[in-house]
Amino acid sequence: MPANASLPKVAVEPVIERIFALRQISRADQRLLMSALLSKNSLGETEHKQINRVFDALQKGLLRVVD
Repeated sequence: MPANASLPKVAVEPVIERIFALRQISRADQRLLMSALLSKNSLGETEHKQINRVFDALQKGLLRVVD
């Protein structure tokens, strides 16, 4: 795949809503959010803030990690 090829944009909002509704994050959710963060040009400032909110909640023990 060429370096400048763009991947499909990930819809992070529904994933984040589900994570907070259930108070748990799966490994697949975590991988999806990490790949969204690492992809260039695919996330706006709002999406970055939402993802950071998830990782802050993880660090504070407010979310449970499930497989």
